[in-house]
Amino acid sequence: MAVLRGDARRGRPRGRRTAGAVLAGLLLTSACAGPDAPATGPTAREIGAVLDDRAAAVLAHDPTAFLSVLDPRATKLRAAQRTELANLADVPLKSWTYELKGVSGHGERGATADVELRYRIAGYDSAPMATRRTLELTRAGAGERWYIAADRPGKDAADQLWQQGDVRVVRGAHSLVLGVGRDEGELRRIADTADLAVPAVSGAWPRSWARRVVVLVPDSVEDMAKLLGSPEASYRGIAAVTTGEVGGTGWRPALADRVIVNPQAYAMLGTFGRRVVLTHETTHVATRPGTSAATPMWLSEGFADWTAYRAEDRPAEQIAPELAEAVRRGERPAELPADKDFAFAGDAGKLAGAYEGGWLACALIADRWGEEKLIAFYEAVGRHPGRDGSVEHALRTVLDTTPQDFTESWRDYLSARLG
Repeated sequence: MAVLRGDARRGRPRGRRTAGAVLAGLLLTSACAGPDAPATGPTAREIGAVLDDRAAAVLAHDPTAFLSVLDPRATKLRAAQRTELANLADVPLKSWTYELKGVSGHGERGATADVELRYRIAGYDSAPMATRRTLELTRAGAGERWYIAADRPGKDAADQLWQQGDVRVVRGAHSLVLGVGRDEGELRRIADTADLAVPAVSGAWPRSWARRVVVLVPDSVEDMAKLLGSPEASYRGIAAVTTGEVGGTGWRPALADRVIVNPQAYAMLGTFGRRVVLTHETTHVATRPGTSAATPMWLSEGFADWTAYRAEDRPAEQIAPELAEAVRRGERPAELPADKDFAFAGDAGKLAGAYEGGWLACALIADRWGEEKLIAFYEAVGRHPGRDGSVEHALRTVLDTTPQDFTESWRDYLSARLG
């Protein structure tokens, strides 16, 4: 999530942090539950076959086949599903699969299926996006076949963009922008800015990454919140956020991250602010494989801000006005920002100060030890087996310093850059 400071904000509150080809023309694959799927037995196999048919129909963009697996009596469901399929028409899907996670029965003629939908966008996703769905199925017709009678999000699952309206697709040189309710000119401008962000991120993070980004632009902040499965109030004034969970420890393959733009807050920014926001969020996409549960927020958000401001000719006090004011009052923070300081539901000034502190910590490393050492430090922290000791170990092995000495150096750096 990007927090803007100074003239980047342009009157906006500070804020933070999921292509016209015809589907049938692509080389596509579909699948359902494999041999290792947890749901087994005759009913699971029959329902799996229904889901196979459904996946194939999506990839072929075949409305007749897509509707054929739906209960003929479920009029509202059939209308809604027909619309969803039409909304997906321009999205260049590479794969669309269902994995059956579990089946519970309601007698011989009814069942509830817990399903994981996975899909990939051609040319952009090296790993699938995943979401959970709960399907109600019923036996009907002369052949007593299974039909889908209801389809709803699984527990804690978020909306998907195509469920919010017709998806307009704009391709950039390094970006794919998918929007609902937004005109093509707006999406093209976002793609142009994302195309600037990608090489800027590659210059700061010279490690292997996809060097392309998918940006989602919903119609409103309300729809943005639905895509993130969070309350709307959490994202008012937030220009953009990057999806993708950081879990476990150490390194892992890149996930199919998405940058989600709040169109109202983003529109309030000037050219500089928009560039900073999308560069910050794209940095999260690039560094995701090296970010783990061992990585503190000050490092992940600070590195993203460092990347975003790296090539910008702006005085430090403009980028970090909250900390600059604190330094002028003689109130330098005693410690690096804690994870809880990045909670964007709290005090806006404290949140901005946390981002500024993280940025200046990364800037200190780059200035004193060099940019390659900053990258090596980031990687070393992410590889650590857990949060406890991760920063201490990387400070010792990469920068040959201690947490106490680094903190004092950071506090002196605040005074030097902001005083």
